[in-house]
Amino acid sequence: MPELHFEIEGAEAVPHAAMPLIALKLRITNFPAAEAIHAITLRCQVQIEPAKRRYVPNEQEKLLDLFGTPERWARTVKPLLWMNTSVAIPRFTGEVLVNLELPCTFDFNVAATKYFHALDSGDIPVAVMFSGTLFYEGLDGALQISQVPWDREASYRLPVSVWKEMMEMHYPNSAWLCLRRDTFEQLYNYKVRHGLPTWEQAIARALAADASAEIPEEVQR
Repeated sequence: MPELHFEIEGAEAVPHAAMPLIALKLRITNFPAAEAIHAITLRCQVQIEPAKRRYVPNEQEKLLDLFGTPERWARTVKPLLWMNTSVAIPRFTGEVLVNLELPCTFDFNVAATKYFHALDSGDIPVAVMFSGTLFYEGLDGALQISQVPWDREASYRLPVSVWKEMMEMHYPNSAWLCLRRDTFEQLYNYKVRHGLPTWEQAIARALAADASAEIPEEVQR
């Protein structure tokens, strides 16, 4: 029966993709090496392990929304489920290198996006847990079917620069916000009322007005 081992050897932003994608370079090795693997339907659960890295003060401030203040992090910093995905592994003998493509989003309602955006540099500790169905050739030459054991996993430290490069490919100098309909209507009416041509100008003007309101009148004079 095959004994599969998984290792992530690298990562890259996928150029010219229809949506933001990161490709993990996944090497699968089988023992015994001479045993033919016909195919694997591989299911992958990808988790972020934020407790396995350090954070500079600027990053800690941006992570308040996720984890609260740093003195609470011993209780609040837990693994984050990034995604569940799958990949079809073709026939191989010995070992094979495949791309495990991870679709990403710039939606700031998603915890993973908030986490990635908060990081200035360094890497992102990631763990991938594997399961699925394995089709292989038995000793008698007949096709055999078995399950990929649930204890199979691989760890990787994904460079923050890969995530930033990917988002810059798809959203150069941009970010996305999802607003409730009533909030959008208020912002839209504000934009129209003040004759502002772009959303950026509407938000910038509203922020400037809010900042001015916080300054005592005698200081403004």
